[in-house]
Amino acid sequence: MSGVLIIAEHRRGELRPVTLELVSAAQAGRRAPSDTVAVALIAEAPEALVPSVAVAGVDEIITVQVAARDFEPDTFEAVTHALIQARKPSLVLVPHSIDAFGYAAALAAKNRYGFATDVFRFEYQQDQLLATRGGYGQKVNVEVDFPGKEMVLLAVRANTFKPPEAPASPAISSFAAPAVRARVRSREFIELAASDDVDMTAAEFILAIGRGIGEQGNVEQFRKLAETIGATLGCSRPIADAGWLPKSRQIGQSGKTATACKLYLAMGISGAIQHLAGMKHVSTIVAVNADAGASIFSIARYGIVADIFEIAEALTGHWEKNH
Repeated sequence: MSGVLIIAEHRRGELRPVTLELVSAAQAGRRAPSDTVAVALIAEAPEALVPSVAVAGVDEIITVQVAARDFEPDTFEAVTHALIQARKPSLVLVPHSIDAFGYAAALAAKNRYGFATDVFRFEYQQDQLLATRGGYGQKVNVEVDFPGKEMVLLAVRANTFKPPEAPASPAISSFAAPAVRARVRSREFIELAASDDVDMTAAEFILAIGRGIGEQGNVEQFRKLAETIGATLGCSRPIADAGWLPKSRQIGQSGKTATACKLYLAMGISGAIQHLAGMKHVSTIVAVNADAGASIFSIARYGIVADIFEIAEALTGHWEKNH
């Protein structure tokens, strides 16, 4: 048994970005040059999704046509099980998402697969798979192994791996879906209004604030600074948990990964490992903190040991004067 099988996720005819992130994650599942990465498209019209997953890192695209127009957990469970039986992968990757919650755990339990959710890192050590996931409300990292399991199913956290950008021409095959009697049926898709329409994963310049701002009333000063210098305002988990900024603006292990960010200005952020996980793709990090021993300085390209409010005032004044 070898190779990696990815179960693609799509919504209303469009591939969800997390699928491409799984392609990057899957490269850690190649234990030998002969191991392949295959992406399964389970959809009413899977051929329409093929161009979206024809990217570097994919060796094969498997189209599986099903009758269901929208996601059905029973259908995905049955098809994934049939694919595993036919293809014999050693590793199956699905998104850690609301859709996967509906079938992944049941599939693993029924068939006694190795299983872990919320995985943000995995690797083979002496031919044994070791996965790392969050635990206790993301306060600790938990390493999970799978002794005696020839097949492991991992639900991988979104916004963790950078998706591949280069196009490719993988092999394309089809797979006949087994007969499924779905217990649920989608009647209507209702788009909920977003409370905050910012996409932190696409922001190229981020000004992030942390516990060092002290109190909620100080958020506005940094919001103004972000607007002035053309940055997107983000935050660490304590700020989002307190409700001072929407959860959608949180950067870190339990928030968003700054995938496209080129410049990250961290103000009043100590640098807890959970937050640093969201900054791993950033090329230039500038940290401002009054504590010279803050962990953030260990990964920042430029560090300023100073009062963040004084720096914020100086930046705002300098920008307004020169622009």
